[in-house]
Amino acid sequence: MSKLTEFASGQITPSPHNTITVELVEPEGMPAVVRIGWPLQPTICDPCRFAEVAAAIVRLFATAATELARINARKRL
Repeated sequence: MSKLTEFASGQITPSPHNTITVELVEPEGMPAVVRIGWPLQPTICDPCRFAEVAAAIVRLFATAATELARINARKRL
């Protein structure tokens, strides 16, 4: 059985269908992997809002990277 730890999840546009999820998957007897769940449909935004959408993606990945660093730091103690 795999252990799942969600690092970050969020909508990148107002549409509920544009959610990205980043999680750590730790299967028994195998190396851990980071799984990134992307929207199934293409994300469409107004060109004027592109910077806002890109910033939302960067914040989400930064949150996930910080959480992974926290987990790694705890395991070293």
